[in-house]
Amino acid sequence: MNFLMKLSRVIDALNHRVAASVIWLVLIAVLVSAVNALIRKVFNLSSNAFLELQWVLFSGIFLFGAAQALQLNQHVRIDILSSRLSARTRVKIELFGTLFFLLPMALLIVYLSWPVFISAFQSGEVSANAGGLVVWPARLMMPLGFLLLLLQGVSQAIKCLAFLRGQGDDPCLR
Repeated sequence: MNFLMKLSRVIDALNHRVAASVIWLVLIAVLVSAVNALIRKVFNLSSNAFLELQWVLFSGIFLFGAAQALQLNQHVRIDILSSRLSARTRVKIELFGTLFFLLPMALLIVYLSWPVFISAFQSGEVSANAGGLVVWPARLMMPLGFLLLLLQGVSQAIKCLAFLRGQGDDPCLR
């Protein structure tokens, strides 16, 4: 169990670092949005590239921040029901949901989105919008974001097992 807990800490640290880096995408998205609005109002010019860049940045914020949200228990949960359950029951439900819903879903999305990225990268796919961006960076974010979520799901499952064995804190409380 010690090895698994070390693995969990490594995954947690990785996702924490990714989330700390991704926070800068918020600032960049705000700046891109402000510059785009300013150029549009002052010079009566517009660019689809600026709009697409905002969408890509938002996608990065969401996809690369999801694992950190899971780690910090900031994801959606039905607290009104789970608060009435014992800690062991809550953790068992969390473990069940992680093993049978989160991990298979994340693995499936990584598996299905990787070829989409490869195809876009190899073909040099560009957005259908006039003046649009190359799309492979956006396509790459999907498998990477869900890979991080998959890893965090493994970490959460390890923490649940440790708690159920009496070797760790309640992973549902943060």
